[in-house]
Amino acid sequence: MPVITTQILSVIPLKTGNMIPSSPPAARQDFDPLDMSRYHLNLLPKRKLSPAENFLARIGGPLAILVFLYLNFLADFDFLRQIDITVLGKEARAAYEQSGPEIFSARNLSMLAIFCASLILWVTETIPNYLTSLIVIISLVLTGVLSEVDAYHQLGHKIMWLNILSFILAGMLVKTGVVRRFALWFIVRFGRSAATVFLSFLLINLVLSAFISATTAKAALMLPFFMVVAAIYGSTGGDNKTNFGRNIVLQNLFQINIGASAFVTGSGANLLAVALITGATGSDFFYTDWLTVAFPLALALLFIGWLVGVRFVFPLQPEERKPQIEGGMNRLRAELHQMGPIQAAEIRAVVIFLIVLLLWSTDRWHGLSATAVAFLGAVTALIPGLGAVKWNDVDIPWHLLLFSAGAYALGEGLDSTGLPALLIDASFDRLGLSDNTPFSVFFLLITGAMLFSALLFQSKTMRTLIFIPIAIGVAEKFGFPVLSLALPAALLIEHVYVLPFNSKPAALLYVTDHYTWLDSFKFGIVMMVTAWLLIILMAMTWFRYLGITPHGLGWF
Repeated sequence: MPVITTQILSVIPLKTGNMIPSSPPAARQDFDPLDMSRYHLNLLPKRKLSPAENFLARIGGPLAILVFLYLNFLADFDFLRQIDITVLGKEARAAYEQSGPEIFSARNLSMLAIFCASLILWVTETIPNYLTSLIVIISLVLTGVLSEVDAYHQLGHKIMWLNILSFILAGMLVKTGVVRRFALWFIVRFGRSAATVFLSFLLINLVLSAFISATTAKAALMLPFFMVVAAIYGSTGGDNKTNFGRNIVLQNLFQINIGASAFVTGSGANLLAVALITGATGSDFFYTDWLTVAFPLALALLFIGWLVGVRFVFPLQPEERKPQIEGGMNRLRAELHQMGPIQAAEIRAVVIFLIVLLLWSTDRWHGLSATAVAFLGAVTALIPGLGAVKWNDVDIPWHLLLFSAGAYALGEGLDSTGLPALLIDASFDRLGLSDNTPFSVFFLLITGAMLFSALLFQSKTMRTLIFIPIAIGVAEKFGFPVLSLALPAALLIEHVYVLPFNSKPAALLYVTDHYTWLDSFKFGIVMMVTAWLLIILMAMTWFRYLGITPHGLGWF
């Protein structure tokens, strides 16, 4: 289990006089399921690894070493030995011309070895993910795939800065109590029945996605709220799993991720995808451009996920549709009442974030990047007297940033060696794809690969760095508009909710013990297939209307 960020550990402050349990709360007879402080992240019991997880953790290290040694020193692939430079990008082609075919082929084998070994370590979690990233970075240097400058400077990537600044802004909302007040008010106001409870969380997550760029931070923010609501409706997890509990946690996980896909600032991976696309097209792609394309798709998926969960995958029993703990909602009303009137610091925090959101949404006119806007917002938030948060109130999860830096370095290595282009070219040759192949076939292959690769990859950044360049390369190779393949692939980045190791929020919420791997897979795979079918439908309708899907290219 990867270390989860403690960015929002102060979401619900511990009440004076409350004792911190030394054992899992469910084991205590005096456990109060409506006490929000019990769901503080560092009080959640550590989930025991299953036999399969323990087995993977034991074999992951030796397997990664063997794979690396074999691919780096023993393997020999024709498509890496006899390289077709016409499929390479500018950077990879320049590297080929500078180093020569022999050295370039050796670098590609080393890159393939590092990529496969790191994937094994990330999936099996034999060692912490940030440590795997550090190993990746130094391996890229020692094998000569990247220079030290290129490998190390990923920590200064503008998306890394956006993540740091977003944690500052999110910390401001947490410290001032804005998020707590908003969530409590929304649940109390609209949470009178099971149906309105689920819709309330859907809207809360959608709103937060417009403001907070870190999905892990959003998961940590929301966890105490939906855990208490689950208890009110009779589900406390562990041996007391119910379909309401399964739905409330898994749908929050789904909403956290799909909500992020609605906004280009919803996650750093979205912004990275846009940077890659604009680099290939040479034209700008703005906040409102993404919103126009992505928001209808995300909204449709959110409502479909709600219906699929409560009606088909985990149908609610009649007794689960009403609160089971008498006075449960009154407890939440009391929590809201105890917060008192809105404070000046809360007003300042809201004003700062609304200005940030306004600047993000008007980037077409002022030209400031999302990172520059977040920079201005974070600086303002930290100014004594004017802002709403102090530096010591902000917890920046450096282990997550190091993990991201490793993924960026891996992407830089893939780009400089041209390995994805070489792999896709060899694969297409094997599949018999050519200039006469209909556009629809490429669309299905690219979107399907991007979507279902989330079952294996834990890093959205890494998937972005692999599949968006592939989509761009395929579009350029076969004469399609870059946006026609790259943008639909980018809209599928956030589908990382099927299995607990697929993302940090998935790992965090799995610890709540409200559902099993099978439960997560059942709901997640249904929604993943639904998303694929829906984006195909959108490509034939909405995307075509917007001019993204080309006409007359064999679309069915």
